[in-house]
Amino acid sequence: MARKPAKKPRKKKAGNYQHPIPDRSALLDYLTERGRPVRVDKMLGDLGLKGQRMRSLLVDRLNKMVRAGQIIENRRGVYCLTAKIDLVTGTVSGHKDGFGFVVRDDGDEEDVYLSAREMRSLFDGDRVAISIIGKDRRGKPEGKLVEVLDRGTREVVGQFIRERGIGVVVPDNPKISHRVLIAKGEAGRARPGDIVVVEILDFPSQVEQATGRISRVLGAPGQKGIATEIAIESHGIPVKWPKAVREMVRKYGKTVPSAAKKGRLDLRQIDLVTIDGADARDFDDAVYCEPVGKGWRLLVAIADVAHYVDAGSPLDQQAIVRGTSVYFPDRVVPMLPEVLSNGLCSLNPKVDRLCMVCEMRVSAEGKVTRSKFHEAVMRSKARLTYNQVNEFLSGNAPRAVPKNLGPAIRHLHALYRAFAKARRRRGALELDLPQTRFELDANGEIARIATVPRNDAHRLIEECMIAANVEAAKFLRRHRIQGLFRVHARPDPDRFDELRQYLTSLGLKVPHPDHVTPKQFNALLGQIKGREDASVIAMQMLRSLTHAEYSPTNIGHFGLSLETYAHFTSPIRRYPDLLVHRAIRHIIRGGKPGKYRYGKNEMERLGAITSQHERRAEEATRDVEAWLKCQYLEDKLGEQFHGVVTSVTRFGLFVQLTDLMIDGLVHVTSLPNDYYHYEPSRQQLVGERSGQSFGLGEAIEVQVQRVDMETRRIDFRPVWDGYDHDRLRSRKRRRR
Repeated sequence: MARKPAKKPRKKKAGNYQHPIPDRSALLDYLTERGRPVRVDKMLGDLGLKGQRMRSLLVDRLNKMVRAGQIIENRRGVYCLTAKIDLVTGTVSGHKDGFGFVVRDDGDEEDVYLSAREMRSLFDGDRVAISIIGKDRRGKPEGKLVEVLDRGTREVVGQFIRERGIGVVVPDNPKISHRVLIAKGEAGRARPGDIVVVEILDFPSQVEQATGRISRVLGAPGQKGIATEIAIESHGIPVKWPKAVREMVRKYGKTVPSAAKKGRLDLRQIDLVTIDGADARDFDDAVYCEPVGKGWRLLVAIADVAHYVDAGSPLDQQAIVRGTSVYFPDRVVPMLPEVLSNGLCSLNPKVDRLCMVCEMRVSAEGKVTRSKFHEAVMRSKARLTYNQVNEFLSGNAPRAVPKNLGPAIRHLHALYRAFAKARRRRGALELDLPQTRFELDANGEIARIATVPRNDAHRLIEECMIAANVEAAKFLRRHRIQGLFRVHARPDPDRFDELRQYLTSLGLKVPHPDHVTPKQFNALLGQIKGREDASVIAMQMLRSLTHAEYSPTNIGHFGLSLETYAHFTSPIRRYPDLLVHRAIRHIIRGGKPGKYRYGKNEMERLGAITSQHERRAEEATRDVEAWLKCQYLEDKLGEQFHGVVTSVTRFGLFVQLTDLMIDGLVHVTSLPNDYYHYEPSRQQLVGERSGQSFGLGEAIEVQVQRVDMETRRIDFRPVWDGYDHDRLRSRKRRRR
């Protein structure tokens, strides 16, 4: 009998290295067992590693652990466990006034204050190890820098200027208070006044400023699109496609190959339609509805991005790096190349497209009674807009929708009404806040700021997408396969308690922070309905909520009042949706959860990355909008607008212009001459002598006093002759 060939020994995990280097967990165990700091040479001997190559590989792994905050290398070159030397590790968050905070790695919600002196050698985004030295004047923990673990900022965007012949870059990011000196010969082609990208050569210290060289010139401050260029560079949003990705997308044609359609459910005869905004360019989703018995059959067809983007491919890696498409007022930075996002993946009308379909049966009460997922091929019958559908449903424009599609649209509307009743029964939040849209002129400046009204067409699509997302999340749970859930935690008790005090002062009934539910939130919204300050109160309620995130651990979605929720419906522009598609496809093709390529640790990593990239996109677009708003008001100095107080602080009132949704500050020195005291429970400033109060939600007429493009700050001055004196009346206080 022939002997079986011996199995090759499995290589130990060591990155891509052939020789065994202990992983992070093993090194942490080793350092714990040693019970004292250890030099690298001692470590090599104890671990049986020999040679310069082994030394280099071990040091590389130790350096990664340093950047992660697990260990530090002290000034004697000895590696120590941070947990053993009473250090706190985290990421620096700078403040425009020079001080900063450390957002802790250990999950403690209380950030550590760093004085301006400690921040002298730090940039916003640096990873550090600090020691707690006491409390600051507000009772918050205060820290002292021990070690910079990793520099989070390698490039800075700002304006190049010359002061007494010395080149300096003033960072655009207000969280970076350092100016960067440009050495002689390192300015390139930059001219004073240009917006530039500077590469940091020497980081700041306690006694020296940062130095750098100008690597790119973005343009002049007033140049078209410069605000978006600054945001893209400042936030590190990738815009160029690597060579490997460009080579991949060249292979894609303009039509779906016949072979790709085989074996799929054929829905090309079904009247699926897309309903989106008038300016939409990529179409992720299409819908169709027909009555069945006392309920409906609903089809939600989503672009099958997973067919084109293979896991682990260069295109997939770039999609992870981007995480999401970023929608600026003047352009889009897509997650996927346009040949896919606007072409093969987009559910354009009258062409064959591959899709993943969630087929649902919905009862007359708006409850999904069963669902099934299919890989399918479809052909959208029309590209409709929200306004078209709303005009058709309201009866204002019966021909806004093609005659043959009218019945399906009416069935969708009937289904929406059932979904809306179910939504109200379960208590999902109904924060229907106004949104704005910038209309830009030929120079890229705001020509008009328009309020975007929400109508039944918007809500109809939203409810269909929510239904499909819920069924996708249930599919993940039912089959116990790794995926990312869209999770939304309960309100932070401390933040909600501040809101509770304020609302109670208005005479509203507010639940205790420990027991608040979405239904109780809606009951509050019902109490404020019809009030002049309803929108401001609703905004304060929104601010008390936590930010939704992506996680493989399901904790439910507070805002939607759902036990389980995921994002399935936008894989063209969101990476988590693509991961959900891959999980569903793995199962419907007969795969087992244990054989799926993603494990829990990898999914946690991807959840953290995509959540961070979502925040990055939000911050970048907010920066551009702030720039454009300042630019819009820059030539309106002295003009008068109606506004409402949206926030109260010790130093003044933040006012939002009602028609333009632009925020600015009425500084306390602009108020009638008095000493003003801030009352946080009532969200008011109260004059000591006059008793006159200025509170949240009150109407106010303001004049544009100052616009600072550099800091994106707008200052208003109250116009007392036009003030609403009935809303703002003097409240005399009894002397105690």
